[in-house]
This record gives sequence, structure tokens and C-alpha cells, in this order.
Amino acid sequence: MQIRATVAAVSGALALSALAVPAAHAGDSAPNLNKPTSGAEVFGTAARGASKAAAATAADAAEPVISKVVVNGGKNVVLGTTALKTISISVTASHATGVIDAYADLWHGTNPDSPDTIDGAILPNEDVSKCTKVNATTSTCKLTFTIDPRYDLYKNSLAGTWHVSAGVLAGNQADFAYTDYYSTARVQRLSKLTVNASPEPVKKGKTITVTGKLSRANWEDHAYHGYATQPVKLQFRKKTSSTYTTVKTIKTSSTGTLKTTVKASVDGYWRYSFAGTSTTPAVTTAGDFVDVK
Repeated sequence: MQIRATVAAVSGALALSALAVPAAHAGDSAPNLNKPTSGAEVFGTAARGASKAAAATAADAAEPVISKVVVNGGKNVVLGTTALKTISISVTASHATGVIDAYADLWHGTNPDSPDTIDGAILPNEDVSKCTKVNATTSTCKLTFTIDPRYDLYKNSLAGTWHVSAGVLAGNQADFAYTDYYSTARVQRLSKLTVNASPEPVKKGKTITVTGKLSRANWEDHAYHGYATQPVKLQFRKKTSSTYTTVKTIKTSSTGTLKTTVKASVDGYWRYSFAGTSTTPAVTTAGDFVDVK
């Protein structure tokens, strides 16, 4: 059992706020979907009520303002079939009394207040965030998240858009801000792409056959399967050039395979490039060199 706690010194005493959050274990039969849905749960039920009595000014009693939340450095979160991935979420916020803690999570579903409508939740590793002061009133607080595709991503329909919850606690330990809908982030199924151009070498004017396969992680059976009927670009660059140009666009077969032909003209590199979808990231192969005689 993880206990989320925020601790700070106030008049020589320690103030504590806590939320019990069950830790996720890869051996569990089902993922932990028990996420908080309010700032009172995260930072303590007494925080909001204490603000009015303790605040010296109206500014001190105002809610903190969350100005920025960055998930995974602004990149999509991409998971394969077995490897764990650790990402970070940083929350930047300000308050007249400063900011001493932040909370964030990722969740998938429609309504966090209705547990039956949530089918995915990724909770922070830390009980307390690490906050770095930007100035007297503003801090950026960081949390890390370790995602296990065998546990957290138990079905393929979890690929796509997730909601980002964010909350912060002010320096007076009385005021907080919290929302389950601060922003969204994409969680995607890792893609793989291969290419093979043959024969090598080939006579000028003869046919080159370029084959390959586009596949992506299946979170339900932990294997890679072909990604069907997806547009993929065949690209070429001359041996003397550093720039690829698109020769044609073809679609993958029902099993994700690729096959097309071109005429050999000059020495160069052939590759396939997939632009990606909302559930699957872009991927491009290395160039396969063909010597034209």
C-alpha cells in the first residue's frame, strides 16, 4: 500500500496530508484503477477548510494556478509488449505562498467519478513530488510513472488518447487546485517496420523487388502482429545524396506485409516509411543499399 503524503514545516511543527493509493504489482490479476478524483483526496480533506481561517490575505486564500503540465517531455508514450517504461510528468504552478507539492496521473475512460467508466489508470511512483522553485511564487514539480504493458495496458483498446489529471498544493498547505481534465496524452502501441530490396547487385533497367512488413505490439497476447491496410511510403536516395524522396505509396496486406517493384537506375538506398496513426507511432526503416551495375 502506497501512502501519498505532503510534509512541510509550519511554526516548527509538521503538517501531513495523505491519500492511500494501492501500489500496482505486475503479479496482480487486474490493474489498479483506484485513482483520486479530488484535491481533498490527494492533499488532505482539511486543506480547503483551513484556508479561510488561516489565510492572511485574499491573495493567500486564492487557488493555486496551474500554468503548464508536460507529459513525457511532450512526446507520445509508446509501449511494446513486455518492457517497462518510466516517464515523467512535470507540473508548473504558482500561488502567493508558493507551491510545495503536485499530483498527476493518466487515466482512460469517460468519468473518473464513476469507476465503471474507467478502464485504465497510471499512477505516480512517488508519494510526494519533487518541486523546484522558479521564483518565490512559482514551482515546477516532477513525478515519475513506471508503466508495465503486461499489467497497465491489458487490452489494445487502451491505445490512443488518455486524460491527464493535475493538482497542486500551495505553500500555506491550505489551498489547492485539482482537475481530472487538465489535458490529454497519447499512449501508443510500439511499431516495427522492415525492408529488403533485391536482387543485390542488379543490372541497370532490371526490376528491383522491395519487400517488408509493418507490425505493432499486441497488448493482449504480448506479441507483434502485422498492421493491415496501412499506407506506407517507399522512398529512395541516391548514393551521392543525403535526401530521400518518395517514389510511391502502397498499402500493407491483411498480414502487414509490403511488396512492390521498381526499375533499377542508379546506386542508392531504399526504405519504407510509415507516418503513424493515433494508436501507433511513426516508424521508418534504415536504407537498404542496392548496387546497380
